Amino acid sequence: MAEAKKHDWKLNVAVVDSGANLVAFQRMDGAQLASIAVSQHKARGPRASGARRGDGDGVQLKQNYYLLTLDGAIASRGGIPLVDKGKLIGAIGCSVVQGSQDEGGCEAGAPTL
Repeated sequence: MAEAKKHDWKLNVAVVDSGANLVAFQRMDGAQLASIAVSQHKARGPRASGARRGDGDGVQLKQNYYLLTLDGAIASRGGIPLVDKGKLIGAIGCSVVQGSQDEGGCEAGAPTL
């Protein structure tokens, strides 16, 4: 949220655990209501697919279109996995601004989790 405030982004942020269950969510004042679900899908996508980056990179950059068949997958950047000591423990998803900015918000928040 601090990164979003520095840039005046109106952001939704979702965090899921290793089972892709929502454990935390925050919506900034003025953030799009439709992006609530998008941020949650962005968090669940990397967790469900095991992607090192969000599903958006897998689809848009690597053309791994099979990712679109996974429940909860979304072909947009802004979801990254949370890894502790080499173990996938969950993921964080951000939504509202451009994909690269969404991803930047996730990268800024991930170390605090």
